[in-house]
Amino acid sequence: MVGSDEADTAATNGLSTASSPSPAARIEQTSANLKRAFQYWLDKSTIHVVPRWIGFTVLLALFFLRVYLLQGFFIVAYGLGIFLLNNFIAFLSPLEEPTNTSSRRGGSSKDDDDDGLALPTRSGQEFRPFARRLPEFKFWLACTRGCLTCLGMTLFSIFDVPVFWPILLLYFFVLFFMTMKRQIYHMYKHKYVPISFGKAKYKDAGVEQGLYGGGMSKGK
Repeated sequence: MVGSDEADTAATNGLSTASSPSPAARIEQTSANLKRAFQYWLDKSTIHVVPRWIGFTVLLALFFLRVYLLQGFFIVAYGLGIFLLNNFIAFLSPLEEPTNTSSRRGGSSKDDDDDGLALPTRSGQEFRPFARRLPEFKFWLACTRGCLTCLGMTLFSIFDVPVFWPILLLYFFVLFFMTMKRQIYHMYKHKYVPISFGKAKYKDAGVEQGLYGGGMSKGK
């Protein structure tokens, strides 16, 4: 009887141990739940464009305020500036690199470029919205993550590398000027504008123009 009771107790303990998740499994489950909740709220924020960018502006202002008060971490600020500039260029660039129609047809002329990505310039052209290499939401998300990362780096003195900050600032402005000049030239060369204004709306659309014209009459 004693042996059977001990066997039953051991079996019960074994079943309870097998049914209860291990600490590693609990940590993994908690991490998955946190990721799911974060993604849920991230998806809900996609339609709130202005509040998202206001939040990013506040984060960026806090970062530069901290750099100013500490009088350090200039190399981190420079790295953040380069990171934001790269994302901004990707935001302004088209999804597909424009190609010349003449080169596709075997020609060599560079004056008749028609990459098919430019917004319509004539009333008869079909409206095609500008497709970005980096969409607006991903652009905001990358900038926000970069700003939070750099803000966290200011908590550790190991990242406070002593540098002469006016040289970094001058170099950043030169790099910004050269990069934007190249991007504007790219836009002019391939005839595209990185902004979609929507379809053209005409003043007298749907209004009768003659005795037997279609559409609605002006009296209605």
